[in-house]
Amino acid sequence: MDLLLVHPYFLADDPVEREIMRPYAPLGILYLSSHLKRAGLSVEVFDGTFRTGDELVARIERERPPVVGLYCNLMTKRQALALVPACRRAGAAVVVGGPDPPHYAEEYLDHGADVIVVGEGERTLEALVPRLAARPGSRDLLDIDGLVYRDEAGLLVRTAPRALVPALDDQPWPDREAVDVEEYLRAWRARHGAGSVSLITARGCPFTCTWCSRSVFGLSHRRRSPAAVADEARHIVERYRPDRLWYADDVFTIHAGFLQKYADEMARRGLRVPFECISRADRIDEPVADALARLGCARLWIGSESGSERVLDAMDRRVSVERVRRATRLLKARGIEVGMFIMLGYEGETRGDLEATVDHLKRAAPDVFLTTVAYPIKGTPYYDAVRDRVVRPGDWASTTDRDSTVAGRPGRRYYQFARRWMTAEVARDRHWREGRYLRAARSAASATLGRVGMSLTERIVDVPSGASAGRPRRDLPEACSPKSGA
Repeated sequence: MDLLLVHPYFLADDPVEREIMRPYAPLGILYLSSHLKRAGLSVEVFDGTFRTGDELVARIERERPPVVGLYCNLMTKRQALALVPACRRAGAAVVVGGPDPPHYAEEYLDHGADVIVVGEGERTLEALVPRLAARPGSRDLLDIDGLVYRDEAGLLVRTAPRALVPALDDQPWPDREAVDVEEYLRAWRARHGAGSVSLITARGCPFTCTWCSRSVFGLSHRRRSPAAVADEARHIVERYRPDRLWYADDVFTIHAGFLQKYADEMARRGLRVPFECISRADRIDEPVADALARLGCARLWIGSESGSERVLDAMDRRVSVERVRRATRLLKARGIEVGMFIMLGYEGETRGDLEATVDHLKRAAPDVFLTTVAYPIKGTPYYDAVRDRVVRPGDWASTTDRDSTVAGRPGRRYYQFARRWMTAEVARDRHWREGRYLRAARSAASATLGRVGMSLTERIVDVPSGASAGRPRRDLPEACSPKSGA
């Protein structure tokens, strides 16, 4: 083995995801695996989703791979750092990549990593792994683009940025055979009665939302050809027999021409598979909605985020509230369910903005909506805007940006009550319209409790009097993300 690629996410340690039970195979490292195998490297994958950390440590100690690659995002950082000592005891060089390490390169190196991969990893690892395997401990890496490491003198070295993969059709499909896709399908079917498999049609997002990380793909968008994606979809259907698909693109309907051609390609193959995806409201018009229905779209998620135009402008969303409502109407008229992502607590949000969001949800009437409390991710414009007031609940190694909050913002209890009020108030309106008056009354009572709780906790901010902004505090809430697993 030249390289062991590790997805250090353990479902057993995630009670929220165990309740939701919508896991997907880690496409990122599966793309790495297929690329490197095609380049002639011997690669194995450890997907921790249905395994344990002890199993992974035992495998590292038993097989002693020369290089271990750890995928690090806000969900896997703690587990990845915990694995570094076992990797080093086994004599492995530790390479970390993913969206989190580029912005905390020094910290990862100080905690035992040997090399940080910045951006897309396929071609970087193709050059790096043979070098590390041939010369363990080598720091002669300056000619390999896309790295951060320390030289023999301990000085931080950043090599030239790695150019993005120019032609995605030239990349092999994700190495799904390296993981147990059937185990994912069994987990889905046991909970939901239907199994789902993910794929992507493009990489990157060119839009400007201030809170969104572009750490891996940058401000870019590259598409695969419709025929190439349809070929992969047919392979997935024939090989794994899923009940539905999940298109994991940031914005699935970003290019109307692609979508129409893709619908044609799927029709030519006799495929109409129910699926979910994410999009923006401004990329949905009548022809796009028709193409989605023709493809079999069961549910489309819209990043609505807020019902306040003022907050949307602050986020640089460049989508109006009315555009979201119009897109919702177009989709629902074609039998497509609509889900919405709502973000609470963005910088400058007021009670009036929350009222506007509730009114928006009543008017738009999505089939489901999920909420998250905004957290600043390093490397984003949002983080830069609040940098001096970012507060962590602990030290760097034990927390992530997802755990962070912003000094002066209402605290955990306020947003718990806000979510209760928002959910119950929207439910009350729906029950009343549907003639379910007893349920409407119960929802109204719950909404009232939520509003009272908000009033009682609004002035209890995350950083108490005397605390310094930017310093850790241990009693802050953990923010949550509705996009976990996508």
